[in-house]
Amino acid sequence: MRYNPKLLLRPSAARTTCTALLALALAACGAKPVEVPVSEPLTIGISTSLPLLWSESGDIRGQLAQQAPAHWASGLLDAKGQVAPLDTLADAEGRLPLPQDALLVLAQPQALTPQENVALDAWVRGGGRLLLFADPMLTSHSAFPLGDPRRPQAIAMLSPILRHWGLELEFDADQPSGERLANAYGVQLPVDLPGRFRIATETQCRPEADALVVECAIGEGRVLAVGDAALFDGDDAGRAAALDALIDRITR
Repeated sequence: MRYNPKLLLRPSAARTTCTALLALALAACGAKPVEVPVSEPLTIGISTSLPLLWSESGDIRGQLAQQAPAHWASGLLDAKGQVAPLDTLADAEGRLPLPQDALLVLAQPQALTPQENVALDAWVRGGGRLLLFADPMLTSHSAFPLGDPRRPQAIAMLSPILRHWGLELEFDADQPSGERLANAYGVQLPVDLPGRFRIATETQCRPEADALVVECAIGEGRVLAVGDAALFDGDDAGRAAALDALIDRITR
């Protein structure tokens, strides 16, 4: 698990500096320093098959080149907190390797192992917050051919954990293709061949935008799930604003 070292550029570091200066000023005046709590930066774990944290290239030369611009989502996540890319959702002890107060972003991840499903469920029920993008028919272009393990996951393979939470991702094969905007919580989400969630009656989930999005209380934690990943296909400012709003909603 890797953490981003650029913490000196974050607002939390500035608050820490101001707090220290205030304590020194009070001490110089003979006053007892007042302890001001400083919030730690949000830890954001991310697991994805999409090229959000690296540049996708179909040849060795392109993979070795370091000139390709970073995906806008990477920059946004980096600005929101301390990013921790995850190769697995279950460590050697079978636990999800994130603090309980972190945010986990799953953006069209690879199929989860049984151990990862168990670890993810336990982490969420213990108070974790999950922002999930599960696309039943991924429309984004890839430099890799079908069958290449480096290609993004074409169809969300998350049925076991979704079913455990009382959800089922459905797909209407007769819907027209092409990107459109869907309104969820006042946020304009770009979607293309999206899915919708069918919700079991006993679950604590609320649908939004014709069940394109669901927000669920799972134990002590929360899940915000989107049945599409076309948000990450383009690079306009509206997409970044939409992702930013979804992160704020699940972490508030």
